[in-house]
Amino acid sequence: MKKRKAFSSLLALVAGAVIATGCASSDEGTEGEGTTTGDSTGDTATIEFMHLWPEGSSAEHNRIVSEIVSDYEAANENVTVDLQVLSNEQYKDQITVLSSSDQLPDIGMTWAAGYLDPFVEGQKFAPLDDVLEGGLREEFVAGTLEAYEKEGQTYGLPLELNTVYVYYNKAIFDEYGLEAPETYEEFEQVINTLNENDVTPIALGNRDSWTGSMWYMYFADRIGGSDVLTNAINRSGSFEDPALVEAAAKVQEMVANDAFASGFNGLADEEAKSMFMNEQAAMYMIATWDLPNFTTNESVPQEFRDSVGYFKFPTVDGSGDTNSFVGGPGVGLFVAENSDVKEEAKEFAAYFVEQWGSRAVSEAGVIPATIVDGESLDLPDMYVEVLQDLNEATNLTLYADVQMSAGVAQTHLDLIQSLFGEQISPEDFAKQHEEALAAEE
Repeated sequence: MKKRKAFSSLLALVAGAVIATGCASSDEGTEGEGTTTGDSTGDTATIEFMHLWPEGSSAEHNRIVSEIVSDYEAANENVTVDLQVLSNEQYKDQITVLSSSDQLPDIGMTWAAGYLDPFVEGQKFAPLDDVLEGGLREEFVAGTLEAYEKEGQTYGLPLELNTVYVYYNKAIFDEYGLEAPETYEEFEQVINTLNENDVTPIALGNRDSWTGSMWYMYFADRIGGSDVLTNAINRSGSFEDPALVEAAAKVQEMVANDAFASGFNGLADEEAKSMFMNEQAAMYMIATWDLPNFTTNESVPQEFRDSVGYFKFPTVDGSGDTNSFVGGPGVGLFVAENSDVKEEAKEFAAYFVEQWGSRAVSEAGVIPATIVDGESLDLPDMYVEVLQDLNEATNLTLYADVQMSAGVAQTHLDLIQSLFGEQISPEDFAKQHEEALAAEE
């Protein structure tokens, strides 16, 4: 799974590249060895499917894709799925080029939010709401499909999902008689006890800024509800909403209470992660892309893996739904608007999503965007618990910087640095966000 920092950069870089390249039209297909343009002749159809999981670097992903394709072809003898596999960077470049010449594969992989904009505006991706009818929509974790919506239509079927938790060292907690907190007040007590015993409470590497943004987002969610931040970003609300100002104040309250590792604003996330994994801090907040490090990664000592637990972000002042998560989907499937086999491609895309979920988590350690019964699979306990959480999820709020345009996202990340560094007041933090967002209206 890719880290969010790379993901955010990808949105800005590729979206800009697509816009710069333009949207010229061509009726000619892509030619070359190993590439077959989508074609339907009589009762047969060939679907071109391009993905970014090469056999070398993504062996399990690659194998699962190939097996799903083989199973589909065996059950649908009139359909052939032609695979083209590229590395992540090659894929990004190729999709940009193919989009500009109107030669996209029938099915490919896309990302959510701002990445979609140039493709949707250029009418390159087909709406997929008809595919979601008949029950498929209900198979997705709450909030995941919304990240692929534009103007009320869905342009991607998400495959992967990352949600954010606070992970903690159970051995350290046990040593000081602590329990996983369910309220902010209990969280404060845990932090105070750890500080009194000279234990660093929370490992945070805020040099990357998106790490601090996740803390702010959770406070916004718990204080103002699941829509307050998203509404401020999409301009149906305001960043100067009292709940968003209070969320910024709570961040600074934690800083004042020495909740985070010394020098956190200058630490990289990888450094903070090392602190937690070397038992130099009691807690660490990160997305589920790190689950293997806490469960199945055999290069990590078993004693440490056995000592890791997690808890949902607590309620704040009695408010908040702990089944509302901060996070975001990874890649999803698109179907090309100008595909010659659009209906067949849609049918295969729906089949792929349904097959992917349980196989991805049990065979590749990927948290899928669809609801999976973890108890029916042979998985580490933490995976089962996370999947159960997702089955009960009421909301997923997409990472703030991913929701924003590239320019506003950078402003947000810079302000997060200033907020955690106590260089700006909560009121000015909100005001400068509002000004940046309003300037783009």
